[in-house]
Amino acid sequence: MGTAESTEGSPDGIPAGAASGTGPAPKPGRPPAAVVASLMLGMALAALEGTIVSTAVPQIVGDIGGFAVFSWLFSGYLLAVTVTLPVYGKLSDTFGRKPVLLFGIGLFVIGSLLCALAWNMAALIAFRIVQGLGGGALQGTVQTLAADLYPLKDRPRIQARMSTVWATSAVAGPALGGLLASYAHWRWIFLINLPLGALALWMISRHLKEPVRSPARRGPVDWAGALSIFACGGLLLFALVQGGVAWPWLSAPSLGLLGASAVLAAVVVRVERRAEEPILPGWVWRQRTIAAVNLAMGALGLLMVAPMVFMPTYAQSVLGLGPVGAGLVMSVMTLSWPITAALSQHVYRRIGFRRTAAVGMGLAAVILYSFTLLPYPARPWQPALIMLLLGGALGLFQLPLIVGVQSTVGWAERGTATASVLFSRQVGQSIGAALLAAVANATIAARLIDAPVSGLPTALDDVTKALDQPGLLSQAAADYLREAVAAAVDHIFLGATGAAVASLLVLLLMAPRRFPVLPEHVEEQQP
Repeated sequence: MGTAESTEGSPDGIPAGAASGTGPAPKPGRPPAAVVASLMLGMALAALEGTIVSTAVPQIVGDIGGFAVFSWLFSGYLLAVTVTLPVYGKLSDTFGRKPVLLFGIGLFVIGSLLCALAWNMAALIAFRIVQGLGGGALQGTVQTLAADLYPLKDRPRIQARMSTVWATSAVAGPALGGLLASYAHWRWIFLINLPLGALALWMISRHLKEPVRSPARRGPVDWAGALSIFACGGLLLFALVQGGVAWPWLSAPSLGLLGASAVLAAVVVRVERRAEEPILPGWVWRQRTIAAVNLAMGALGLLMVAPMVFMPTYAQSVLGLGPVGAGLVMSVMTLSWPITAALSQHVYRRIGFRRTAAVGMGLAAVILYSFTLLPYPARPWQPALIMLLLGGALGLFQLPLIVGVQSTVGWAERGTATASVLFSRQVGQSIGAALLAAVANATIAARLIDAPVSGLPTALDDVTKALDQPGLLSQAAADYLREAVAAAVDHIFLGATGAAVASLLVLLLMAPRRFPVLPEHVEEQQP
């Protein structure tokens, strides 16, 4: 990859109407509405799948059993999406976005059909992993196509639409899943993907046009690298998901899995250094801009665990809200996020990508810390306001970094660069779930040991159950337990604040003041 030089005239060297692209690139300009609709539909398939299953778990478990392992309905899907992101990113650079996207949607639809036919929990978890293998192609490739099809000045518009899809799915997914599970059957939450996926396949096949890389320009596919990355990432995420839950962190299974992950990581480095066209090329980490953004986005994934995973628990166990109310407290974040994402272009075109993202993350750190200052017991509107402000701050942080990275590489490298950013965020989220859960468990366990009242549960797994059934506890025990949960969530948000500060420091100390945005370059392609 040649060295890109910033152009003069704006904080990040962004000339009016500039778009990145060296080598083969699509013509800039506004794509047909049908193409945009097909991309949004493809993104909706992946976005809905992350939320629609949650409210149907009681019906699923009641029908096919498997309560002890149902959490793998989510963990298995997340694992498959995460470890395949870099693989699909490289394949889209090699063969083009369209075939990878069509393959991903097709695999996702097949996985959905298999999920609907599942006969027990083990089969359903396995088929959810198949879904995730397709979902990895959806997430990364749609984001890359958004950069391919729009010039730099218009990219915030399409990226904001994608953010709106995620926001809508976060609110509508649980409601739709509950309705289908209650009034139809839980299998319909998977069957509904079939017509949507078929429509997305037809629209993309018919309307999406992109340059085709000639076979002469394609290098060999790094299948050894893909397999080693998949094995290493899968083993590491499995260790993080199961550690502290299925077995203690310092037990033989945890230490063995983490040690095996380290060995496989060394294998990945060795294989990728020898590969002619590596899945994870070294330039992703040697290029200062991309490396800094990857680290900052990893910290974002870590801190997002606090509002997305622990806020509903706080709302129900401490504030006494029902599932719907708890969902609303959390979901207000998804209302402000796409709004500030859409407006961020007016900021970064004036002060640059790095400064805009730094402002967003600086605000996020202050907002996260403010949660620890809430009184006990808080009023529901107080954490809801914090979530609303947090969404606005993070919208100002994430989108400029994604657009900035996509604008510093050419068309033939954009899939790999985009996938590396999304992969880093997903890995950060997995690490954050393990670390922050350990913080929460340690806090509650310490409070239970030193409890001045009797009648408290002795096992951490029984804490939420005891609060859901107030008759099991005395009033003093219930109040003490709620305060313990509130203290645990305070510590979690304090940890999230630390992650936000780390992300901010990475941006200020590692990221260049001006991103090396490539000037607009259009090359006619021969099919």
